[in-house]
Formats: sequence, C-alpha cells, structure tokens
Amino acid sequence: MRITELLKMESIELGVKVSSKEEAIDRLVALMNAGGRLRSMAGYKEGILAREALGSTAIGEGIAIPHAKVEAVKEPGLAAMVVPEGVDYEAFDGSLANLIFMIAAPAEGADVHLEALSRLSTLLMNPGFKEGLLAASSKEEFLKVIDEAEVARFGAPEKAAGKSGASSGDGVAASEQAEKGAVGRADKEKGSYRVLAVTACPTGIAHTYMAAENLENTGKKLGISLKAETDGSGGAQNILTKEEIAAAEAIIVAADKNVEMARFEGKPVIMVPVADGIHKAEELINRAVSGTVPVYHHAGGEEKNASDSGNDSIGRTIYKHLMNGVSHMLPFVIGGGILIALAFLFDDYSIDPSNFGKNTPLAAYLKTVGEQAFGMMLPILAGFIAMSIADRPGLAVGLVAGIIAKTGATFGNPGGGDVNAGFLGALFAGFAAGYLVLGLKKLFSKLPKSLEGIKPVLLYPVIGILLAAVITTFINPYMGMINDGLTGFLNGMGGASRVVLGMILGGMMSIDMGGPFNKAAYVFGTAQLAEGNFEVMAAVMAGGMVPPIAIALCTTFFKKKFTEKERQSGIVNYIMGLSFITEGAIPFAAQDPLRVIPACIAGSAIAGGLSMAFGCTLRAPHGGLFVLPTIGNPFMYLAAVVAGAVVGCVVMGFLKKNMEE
Repeated sequence: MRITELLKMESIELGVKVSSKEEAIDRLVALMNAGGRLRSMAGYKEGILAREALGSTAIGEGIAIPHAKVEAVKEPGLAAMVVPEGVDYEAFDGSLANLIFMIAAPAEGADVHLEALSRLSTLLMNPGFKEGLLAASSKEEFLKVIDEAEVARFGAPEKAAGKSGASSGDGVAASEQAEKGAVGRADKEKGSYRVLAVTACPTGIAHTYMAAENLENTGKKLGISLKAETDGSGGAQNILTKEEIAAAEAIIVAADKNVEMARFEGKPVIMVPVADGIHKAEELINRAVSGTVPVYHHAGGEEKNASDSGNDSIGRTIYKHLMNGVSHMLPFVIGGGILIALAFLFDDYSIDPSNFGKNTPLAAYLKTVGEQAFGMMLPILAGFIAMSIADRPGLAVGLVAGIIAKTGATFGNPGGGDVNAGFLGALFAGFAAGYLVLGLKKLFSKLPKSLEGIKPVLLYPVIGILLAAVITTFINPYMGMINDGLTGFLNGMGGASRVVLGMILGGMMSIDMGGPFNKAAYVFGTAQLAEGNFEVMAAVMAGGMVPPIAIALCTTFFKKKFTEKERQSGIVNYIMGLSFITEGAIPFAAQDPLRVIPACIAGSAIAGGLSMAFGCTLRAPHGGLFVLPTIGNPFMYLAAVVAGAVVGCVVMGFLKKNMEE
C-alpha cells in the first residue's frame, strides 16, 4: 500500500489559517471524516488528544504528525493540511507547524497500511520533501510530490512487489517490505555495527520510524555504522541479533514505551524519549561512541526503559527521580568544587590567612565563580527531581523550592539564614514540588479545554511555586534540625570512628559498582560537600577508584587467573580506575562475582579507611587522579588508593582459580 492510497483528495486542505492547536486538530479530524475513514469523529478526536497528552506530536522544523490507533477508525487513512502562517503545536524547538499530517489507524485488523505510514515518516526526514509540499499550488500537485518522492526513495510498486515475492496481504512479505522499503533497510551495512538503536513510540505508527531513519542517516553522515530496530504497531522489525549486540559499542533506546531490555545486560545503554532520536540524533550517536555511557543492568526480570517509571516499584521510582536530580547537579558540584580548590591552590596564604582563597586576583576570581556554580547545586537538585516526576511544569517549581531550602527560609524570617536545611531540605523540596505539580495536573485536567494553553505559562508556575514555597518553608526547620544533628555527629566522631565510616563508605562503592549501594555512598559524600565536610567525599572517591585498578593489577601480576582477552581488557582498567570510573570493573565482576566483588570490597574499604585516617579532603566529587593537586594531603591520599588496590589485587589473586584448571 502506497501513501497516496491512504491520502484521499477530500482529506487534503491547502492554505489553511487556524489560530490554535485545538482548532487544527478539529479541522484535521473533519478532513479525515470527509475521506470516509472514521466511525466516530468524537471517538477519534479523543484518541488524538490522548496521544497528545503523552507529549506533543510536533517533531519540530514546522512539522506535526498527530495520530491515533482507536476503535473509532473504520479504515486506515491520512489527512493533510498546509498552514502557511503556521500554528503553535507545542514543538520542542518552538517552531510553528505549517505542515500537518494526521494518521488514523484501526485498533484491530491487518497492518498492511503500516508500510505507507512508515514511508511517510521516513520521507518527512529527508530535505526538500517538506518544501515541495508547502510549495504545492493544488491538491493534485501535493499528491504528485508525495508520489514522486516515494518512487525515488523506495522504487515503483511493481519493483517492491517483485522483491517481496508475495502480495501485500501476506504477513511475512509485508514485514519484509516494511523492513526493506518503509524503513530503508535494503542497504543496511553487513556484519557488526558500532552502535545499535531501538525506537518505539506509544502508537508505533509515526515517530518510531522517523527516529530510526534519522539515527541511521545521521550515523552514515558521521561515518559510524548504526542499525535501528523499530518496535512499531506491526511488531518489531529489523531486529537486533545477539551477535550484533555483543559486538556493538553502545545501544541507544529511544522509546516512549516498554521495549525488551534484558538482552542489553552488561552493555552501555542510553535511554531517551523517542523524540530525541528525531531531533538529537547526532548528540546521541557521539555520546554512544564516547566511551562514557553507563553500563545497563537488568533488574528483576522487568522490561524497563527511560520513560516507563510509572511501572516501577515505589523504591525504584524514588531512586530514579533522585538520580535524575543528582546527575544534573553533579556538573555544578564538580565544576564549582574544582574551581574553588584551584583558588586555594593558586592563592598566597601568608597575605591574609583569614581571607585565604581570595588574596590574589586570580584566586579571588576562581573562588567567586566556583562558589556561584557550587551554590546552584541544591536548586538544580530539587528542580530536576521535580522535573523527573512532573515533566517540564515541575522544573521551575522545583528550582524555586530548592532555593527556599538553600536559604533556610522560615515563616518567622522569610529572608532565610535561621536554619540550615541544606542537602536534605533541597531533596525534600524537589520531591514535594514534583508531586505537588502532579496533583495540580490532575486537578486542572477538569478545566475547560479552552484553558489548556494557560496551564504551563500561568497556573503551574504561579500556584505551583507558591504552594511549593509554603511547604518547603514549613519543613525547613525540621530539615535543619536533622541536618545539624548529622553534621554534629560526623564532626564529633573520633579518629577510629571516622576510619570505620570511611571503610563503610569505601566498601559500599564496590558492592554493586554503579548500583544503589554505590550511588547511596556517592550521594552521601556529595551531600557532605554542601555542608563543608570534605573528608567524606575523599573516602568515597578513593573507594570508587580501587575496583578497576585492583583488577588491572591482578590481570598484570596474576596472568594465569585470566584469559588473554581479559588481560587485554585489564590494561584499560588502569585508566578507568585512575579516572574514578568504577564501572570498568563490572564485566569482570559479572563473570566471577563471588571472587571479584569481595576482593574489591576489601580493597575499597582499606582505601576509604586510610583516606579518613590520613585526613585527606576532596572538594570535587569526581576526577580521580586528574584532581590530585586539589586534594588535601594528596600524597597520602594516593598512598591510600594504592594500598587499597594492592589489597584488592592480592585477595582477588588468592580467591580466583587458574584458567588452566
């Protein structure tokens, strides 16, 4: 089935002028009905609005593709509308939509129409196609542009049929046509691929194929071989094989629904919304081959992706929201912390000890910039926790709540300064703001549709910010009491107790190497940075550096314990360990967890404890060896890391068996 078979003359309108997204949808639904495709206009519009509620179907650059797969559709079809002046369709790039295709798909029945729909999605990603449609002076010319582009891209109908060797009603042949024709797979590269991708959207009839096409085209432009699997309405196509997954450097999952994730266990995986595959393809591919992508670990046999947090357990959902805040906060902490440390490094203590860090112009500038960046950590933490919970409407609300927590405002002193709510206060503020906005969304969903446009620009910011500020102000004194108590407890710990704390935190960094235990220790260390306790972060980083270094040492000095391939990989772990990338140890731990993990925990605990015992400090929560000059007592810190790595190496060498055995 070709695109022009789905798009009737009665369902095309050129030179339209509409004032709102809702008016555009009404106009397109009427066009679809004029083509005889619908059982119920109201039921179909309800399906369209339900899809829009998941996120705007505008893909940017003036194009929108609203779509629905519902019972109200009698037969598959397309409607098209050209809006020369454009209409605000809530595109990510702020562009006005002037070319809109609406797709109707029946809830059940044959999926032979999917080839045409995926072809349309593919063509819209090609330069020149949109311009040709916008320039069409008649409906006939509009259809001619589509027909010529389809033939040029996918071949004439008889050629496509000849390749498949079967009619379009044949399930296997239709699948082959969709793979080779609709999604452009006929010329895919043979053998292994550097990057693999999976694309999927909730309805699986538009964005899925656009994201796949754009990722593959961008990969070719960058000279990086890439294969994309499409998990569309008609099922998965161009499926990734075990061999391809094993050979790939990284996997990009651009999906707004569940996809099969267990197969990616132990591989670097980037998980983003399907829209990112359409408008951030180059960024995703460059990141995929950068070597910095976290390794994915499949948990509990559940199929998860970045956007399905609603199906997670409560604990995992909270953890994911927290990690979203922490990941966005870290650049501010790292950048600000290192600049502050450099200010002390370049300053002259003898000029004025009480003003240390700002005695010289260079030091004063570095410290000022660093403090500004560092001071943003708490609002950023709260803001992005709230955004993770409630999407974009939660960001501003969370940021303001985080600022209220940072200032320590109370009802008695709104200007702040009375209490020290700190990290815990910002943490609470972020979650409170996020769930508050979710509640407001449910409440405002009962408002008339005509008020839809004022929700994100008026109702959420004004009401959300006010209520979140009130809640945060109320809770600040209690967070301050907890925070002061914890800080006082840590400051009051004696030498032996601090060593034990360092051993516990260091050991936690090796228990799951990037998992919840590792992240809990890391977040605790980061929180203590905000309170001016720099010893805890030093112990945490020392513990995290040990596992890769210990494994690298073991592959060097206990060669018989490893295969040749493992020994080659072990060399890379020297660099990863010195760079504080604990995840470098994961492949070795996964292959022999009962021997590797206990050895790493022992080494990390030694490093963390010694760091505390030596009084080492760290103002930046990352960097490894590269921030050594900014570490307090750097030579003893290095000695602590080396001692921990040696212990881990020796224990591992003792526990592991020779490969010959």
